[in-house]
Amino acid sequence: MSDVIQLLPDSVANQIAAGEVIQRPASVIKELVENAIDAGATTINVLVVDAGRTSIQVIDNGRGMSETDARLAFERHATSKIRKADDLFALHTMGFRGEALASIAAVAQVELRTRMEENEVGTLLTISGSRVVGQEPVSCPVGSNFKVENLFFNVPARRKFLKTNATELNNIMTAFERIVLVYPQVSFTFHSNGSELLNLRSGNLRQRITDVFGKRFSQDLLPVDVETSMCHITGFVGKPEAARKKGSHDYFFVNGRYMKHAYFHKAVLNAYDRIVPVGMQVPYFIYFEVSPADIDVNIHPTKTEIKFENEQAIWQILTAAVKDAIGKFCEVPSIDFDTQGRPEIPVFDPTKNVMPPSPHYNPSYNPFREHAERKSSVPDDWQQLYEGLQPKSEEQQIFDAPLSWENEGDASIPLIEDKSPVHYQYKATYIMTAVKSGLMIIDQYRADVRILYERYAEQLRERSGKSQRVLFPEVVHFAPSDAVVLDKILPELSAVGFELSDLGQNAFAINGIPAGIDGMDFVSLLQSIVRDATENISSAADEISHTLALSMARSAAIPHGQVLTNDEMESVVNQLFACSNVNFTPDGKAILCILPQKDIEQLLG
Repeated sequence: MSDVIQLLPDSVANQIAAGEVIQRPASVIKELVENAIDAGATTINVLVVDAGRTSIQVIDNGRGMSETDARLAFERHATSKIRKADDLFALHTMGFRGEALASIAAVAQVELRTRMEENEVGTLLTISGSRVVGQEPVSCPVGSNFKVENLFFNVPARRKFLKTNATELNNIMTAFERIVLVYPQVSFTFHSNGSELLNLRSGNLRQRITDVFGKRFSQDLLPVDVETSMCHITGFVGKPEAARKKGSHDYFFVNGRYMKHAYFHKAVLNAYDRIVPVGMQVPYFIYFEVSPADIDVNIHPTKTEIKFENEQAIWQILTAAVKDAIGKFCEVPSIDFDTQGRPEIPVFDPTKNVMPPSPHYNPSYNPFREHAERKSSVPDDWQQLYEGLQPKSEEQQIFDAPLSWENEGDASIPLIEDKSPVHYQYKATYIMTAVKSGLMIIDQYRADVRILYERYAEQLRERSGKSQRVLFPEVVHFAPSDAVVLDKILPELSAVGFELSDLGQNAFAINGIPAGIDGMDFVSLLQSIVRDATENISSAADEISHTLALSMARSAAIPHGQVLTNDEMESVVNQLFACSNVNFTPDGKAILCILPQKDIEQLLG
């Protein structure tokens, strides 16, 4: 029998390795920008075309490479970061595996222009699919200029499974944010299809966070700084009022490297226990400085998973540091009592003579005297006030909504034939009303979500949303990744009634809001819509419309805890039964249930 095991060619091995290292255009930018930082660059410019599908270009003013190093850098496991295995436990650079450039060159067409300061002429190197096409001298500035074109041109299956340009650009911006937040001393610019999306000047950390996420975000940050023999923790955590249900900015960095760590995330949330509601997330930017020998970053090619030698001890230090930051700046939310009608209590002054109160009364007043006048509070013509108010007949009290509805095949829910004209609200959460088949219980929030969802969805389909101009436009700042999503859903926002003006630098002015949301915090509403769209961004217009309508309905619906009058409950019930689906919300949650009459009788039997 002949031998069947053979050694794979380098080009095939590089393509296999690229599957782990280079997953999408964001991976290319991450690797190239990290290499530029390791090269000592102080200015880095990133340019992408078609979200990286067509072209990715990273230009830096670092040390550059010689002619030999430029050729050798694209070989597999060629690196300048380490020399022996022990160096893995003393890393001070972002890259070290020597796989990134080889993996990029295996699945793209790469052009490199680079020059060192001591050289008069630079080097132009062209590679296509791991094959060197040409190398020649060229005039270029000091540093490196990588241009990656036609990513995955020789792996059509990988290229086919790339997401839409909006999704890929959002992933690129997310990866870019994780790098610029670590190196505030480096200037960055980012251009997409010729438009400048980011221009970050060098400065301190707080200034960099403000430049990325907006000026208002800086007001919600508390500094953290604790140094121990085990680690040094710095950064910022959010104030309790900055907590969100989702979409908060959570960042951990270790020795200048972004990481994901669910265990440390719980440590931060533990510090906010009993301060923010359950399920809320607080933004934080926390930077660890530990000895490279105490961590292991060589776990995954993306290097976002890091193991710590003293995890439990650092967990306790982190929790204490966050609690100290909250307590030091007295950022525990105070209890806001209702002070309306409270008595004015004067402050005691020992230098003043306190006079006792002297009552005043009429000693001759006798209420039992016959000549005492008694004034009745009931007018003589009281009967005229109730003329025309006759009790409704039994026929008028019958439920005027549809007498029955289809339960989508669920035979366990009987058809509604009539209901009581008087409703009862249980714990300001559920609407309860008597029906012929038993007791109907409706979740008021979910019912209003269904009602508003169908209203907004209809407006989006017909482009008939009416806008209400605001007296003073509000300016809202978005993170670069969120601004990409907002640009994608701008037509749908305009259709529902939002009027937005792009002010540049990811800032937008809200000039008009949908009619009917008076009294709502429309800035928070818009931010919530963008966060929801970020999780469900798609190329299909119907999917975007569904996400937008559902997000607005959730934000504008009657919340749990709001007391309703009988007329308001009647309106909710009538509008609910006019909807296309009365049983479930758009995301599949039950709206109502019916407690059958026979079950009530058995409970009381």
